[in-house]
Amino acid sequence: MIEICYQDEYIVAVNKPAGWLVHRSWLDRREKVVVMQTVRDMVGQHVFTVHRLDRPTSGVLLLALSSEVARSLSGQFEQHQVRKTYHAVARGYMEGEGVIDYALTQELDKIADKFAQPDKAPQSAVSRYRALARVEMPVAIGRYPTSRYSLMELLPQTGRKHQLRRHMSHLHHPLIGDSTHGDLRQNRGFARTFDCARLMLHASCLELTHPVTGKALKINASWDRVWQDLMIRFGWTGIIPEYERVEFPGASGQDMASSLLIE
Repeated sequence: MIEICYQDEYIVAVNKPAGWLVHRSWLDRREKVVVMQTVRDMVGQHVFTVHRLDRPTSGVLLLALSSEVARSLSGQFEQHQVRKTYHAVARGYMEGEGVIDYALTQELDKIADKFAQPDKAPQSAVSRYRALARVEMPVAIGRYPTSRYSLMELLPQTGRKHQLRRHMSHLHHPLIGDSTHGDLRQNRGFARTFDCARLMLHASCLELTHPVTGKALKINASWDRVWQDLMIRFGWTGIIPEYERVEFPGASGQDMASSLLIE
């Protein structure tokens, strides 16, 4: 089963778990549990994708219940009419807010994109960011006796592949658990110390116009247990309460936080 965040006769939005593929892919033929088939079985009818989330990313995934609605929604995404809000945990201290305007070269998969143009010019890519909280933990990962992390709100203004991950890496504050663009030593140490071996990137909210009624629609996706436990451990609970789950039990080790600064 998968959590449904919103459903009516035209669309359904689910809280995609980290590690799930959106649909079956020949890139991983062994994977049998995917979002589309799971949701189709839950709602009892065919569903259509309108956007995508990378496999390691969790959060709001919007699906249409007809091809006509799918085309309408896809148009909103293509024309950047959908406001997407992500939350992430980044390495190091970040402060304030700002805009990352940094063009990205196209990332190609060896198999899936073998016919794509390899020397395509960098594409415009813009992301907004806001630091919500910081914490310093008395844990040595690397050459320093403590480790610092920031809770980030990220809003992509364009939709390039791995855009948020690549932009945060460009700022030298890679996302925790990013195996492609992140700090591998930090990822291993973080997984070992905090029992968290995943990408800490969550698509928390989508704001769009309903494709049929025309009304403004805001869809939230709550954090899963891994996120919730880490928020408790870092002393970050209550900062963004709309994404917290009250039914999750607390995690031990909250007193490990030696320094916390909330912006």
